[in-house]
Amino acid sequence: MNRLAKQAIDAHGGLERWNHFNTLSAHLIQGGELWAAKGKAGVLDDVTVTVDLRDQKASHWPFGFPERRSRFEPQRVAIEDATGKVLEELLQPRASFEGHATTWSDLQLAYFAGYAMWTYLNVPFLLARPGVESEEVEPWQESDETWRRLKVLFPPNIETHSKEQTLYFDRQGTKYFSPLKRRSKHFGCSMLRANLKSTSHRTGALRPRQPSKESQASHEFAPQSEHPA
Repeated sequence: MNRLAKQAIDAHGGLERWNHFNTLSAHLIQGGELWAAKGKAGVLDDVTVTVDLRDQKASHWPFGFPERRSRFEPQRVAIEDATGKVLEELLQPRASFEGHATTWSDLQLAYFAGYAMWTYLNVPFLLARPGVESEEVEPWQESDETWRRLKVLFPPNIETHSKEQTLYFDRQGTKYFSPLKRRSKHFGCSMLRANLKSTSHRTGALRPRQPSKESQASHEFAPQSEHPA
């Protein structure tokens, strides 16, 4: 792991502390033109997202209706009811975007939102994951600020916007500028050529907290219930 990646991880609480936790939840108030353009305005306006910190898994609740939640994994996405019963599922979800449909299905939305939030909430700690490569490249000048840049290459087993991305940090490498302030993506899939805007994002040090019992009950990544035929 290169020096900038290590500085960023240490500034956000350190890898040792991060590894004490298994999941992270965030309450999101979000909007933007993308959702309406894809026919999904309002679905994710006020949700709680829970991401796994070991495996690439994510869940949004509520998902369209109070009794529904999404389940994202790289090769499978599903919508469940409050008991965990699978209502809909889609295997190999990324392939469903071939041809770039104007509007998305609920399962396509769950896939996009799932991998996007998993990536955002695991940065910068995912830089230490096996197979993730990074190197510091020339700095970026933003007004009177100089931002350090980290080029990141993701392995095939991680679903994300694109396999090559650039992250931005302050001069000391201690503050990560959220993807909503500036994030370069070298797009490999046309479904992602849009801007995502949100009013809930983070910069600076992340201090994970133990989830409440209520949160654990609602969002625990338990074994999947039997899939419908």
